[in-house]
Amino acid sequence: MNTILDKAKQWLSSTFDSETQKEIQELITSNSPDLVDRFYKDMEFGTGGMRGIMGAGTNRINKYTLGRATQGLSNYLLENVKKDQLSVVIAYDCRHNSQKFAKIVAAVFSANNIKVFLFEDIRATPELSFAVRHLGCDAGIVLTASHNPPEYNGYKVYWADGGQIVPPHDSGIIGNVNSLDFSEIKFTPNEDLIEVIGKEVDATFIEASVKNGSLFDKIDRNNLKIVFTSLHGTSIVSVPDALKKAGYADVHIVEEQRKPDGDFPTVKSPNPEEPEALEMATNLANKIGADIVIGTDPDCDRLGVAVRDTDGNMKLMNGNQTMVVMTEFLLRKWKDSGKINGKQFIGSTIVSTELVNDVAAKYNVETKVGLTGFKWIAKMVQDFPELDFIGGGEESFGYMVGDFVRDKDAVTATLLACEVAAYAKQNGSSFYEELLDIYVNNKFYKEHLISITKKGKDGAAEIQKILSDMRNNPLKEIDGEKIASLSDYEASTKKNLITGEIATIDLPKSNVLIYQTTNGTRIAARPSGTEPKIKFYFSVNSSLDSKDNASATEVALVAKIQRIIKEMKLN
Repeated sequence: MNTILDKAKQWLSSTFDSETQKEIQELITSNSPDLVDRFYKDMEFGTGGMRGIMGAGTNRINKYTLGRATQGLSNYLLENVKKDQLSVVIAYDCRHNSQKFAKIVAAVFSANNIKVFLFEDIRATPELSFAVRHLGCDAGIVLTASHNPPEYNGYKVYWADGGQIVPPHDSGIIGNVNSLDFSEIKFTPNEDLIEVIGKEVDATFIEASVKNGSLFDKIDRNNLKIVFTSLHGTSIVSVPDALKKAGYADVHIVEEQRKPDGDFPTVKSPNPEEPEALEMATNLANKIGADIVIGTDPDCDRLGVAVRDTDGNMKLMNGNQTMVVMTEFLLRKWKDSGKINGKQFIGSTIVSTELVNDVAAKYNVETKVGLTGFKWIAKMVQDFPELDFIGGGEESFGYMVGDFVRDKDAVTATLLACEVAAYAKQNGSSFYEELLDIYVNNKFYKEHLISITKKGKDGAAEIQKILSDMRNNPLKEIDGEKIASLSDYEASTKKNLITGEIATIDLPKSNVLIYQTTNGTRIAARPSGTEPKIKFYFSVNSSLDSKDNASATEVALVAKIQRIIKEMKLN
C-alpha cells in the first residue's frame, strides 16, 4: 500500500514539469503538514463537478488533475458517442488560472481528435450550458469555483443535453479518470481542432434569455430602478446587456465591483447568499432609492435579490423566498395565458422549501423533487420530454426558467425577478408583498442554513461521524415535537419513527438525512459536494392570517429555529 509520501514522490518523475516537481520537493524536504492534505485522496466529482484549492498534488486543482479528468472524459466520449467528429465547448470564469486551465483542457481534447469551441474570454456558466446545445456539442466544460475563496478553482462537466453529468455518464467518466495514469495524458494540442468563439454565441444567448425571462408585454419596465453588482465576476458581460435588451433603462451598476477580479477585493466572499457581499449594492440602492438589488456569484449561475420590505428597508431574500415568488409569478402568467393543462411541472430539491410544492399544487401543477444540485432538475427535463418545464429552483439561490438553459441561470432569473418587481410596482404592490400574499394564502415558511467547516482528512472523518450518529441514533423529538420520520437517502429509506413502517425512496443514493416532525418542522443534514463542510437545513412553518402579523410570526419562527440549533448543540 502506497503511503502519502510514496504518492508524493511519484510527482517527482519526468511525467511532471519542473515547476511541479520543485513545489512537491519543497513540501517533502520541509516535512510540511500540507503534504497530507494534498495527497490523502484524489480530487473527486461532487454535486457541482470537481472543485478544490489550486496547487500540486492529487487533491488539488492543477494541470495534471484537470488533464487526467479531461483525458478520462475524452476516452469516455470516444468509447460511447458514435460520431465522425466529436465536439466540446469550453468556457471559463474570472478566477486565477482559469484561462490557462481552459487552454490546457482544450489542448487535451484536441490531442484526442475532439473538436473544441473555446470562448475567447470569460463567460457566464449558463451561456456554456446554452452553447452545448446551440453548437450541437457532445459535452461542455466550464472552469470555475463559483463563490469559493480565491485560492480555489474547478471543473464542471456538461453532457450533450446541456445539463451537468448524471448517471450513468458520471460514474462512467469517473471510472475512466480513475483508471488513468498521469503519464497517459495527451497534452500536445492539435491547433486545427480548436476554434475560438464569442460574440455570435453571446447575441443568440442574450436573445434567448430575454425571450424566456422577460415574458410579458404589459409591464412598465422604465419605472423600476435596479441596482446590479457582478461581485467582480463574469455576469458583467451578460446581465447588463440582457436588462437593456429587455427594456430596463434605469439600471445602476456598482462600479467598485464591475471589473472581473479573481481576488474579489471588495468582499470577504463573493457569495450572494450573504448580506455582506451585497452591502455595497444595498448602500447604493438606499442612496438612489432603488426598488431592487441583484447580485450574482462569480460564474453567474446564482443570484441574490434584495427588495424593500413593508417598512421600506432593503431586505435580502433567501433562495427559498425568491424561488417561491418567481415560481408563483410564472404559474399565474401561464394560467392567465391558458397554457396550464396538466402537462407541466415545477422542479425543486429535497432540501428546498416545501412551500413551492404547496404553491404549485394550487395551480394543479406537479412539483418534481430531486437530489441537491441543479443537474437533477436538468435531468427531469430530459426524463419527461412529454411535459413542459415551467421553472424550478433550489434553496442555494439558483433558478432556471424554461429549458433553453439546463442549469441554474442568473441571467434569465435576474430578468424574471425584475419582471416580478416591475409588475408588482405598477399594480400598487411590491416583490416583498407578493411573498407575504403567498404566506397568507398558504403558510409562513421560515428556513435557515448552517454550514460547519471541517477541513482536511480529519475533518472529512468528523463529518462522516456526525452523519453516522444522526443516522444510527436518531432524535426522538425536537423543540417538544415528536419526530415523525427519518429519510435516509443513502439507504433509500423513509422510516416512520412512530409506527416503524419503512418506505423506499426512489432517488439515486446520496448521503443526506432528513428529519420531519409531526408539526411539519424539517431538519436536513448533508456534506457539501464541493467544500469541506457539513450543512444543516432547518424549516419551520406557521399559519399567517394577515400580512400585518408577518413580522411577529417571523420573529416566533426564528426563535423556534434558534431553540432547535441550541438543542442540537450546533451553535
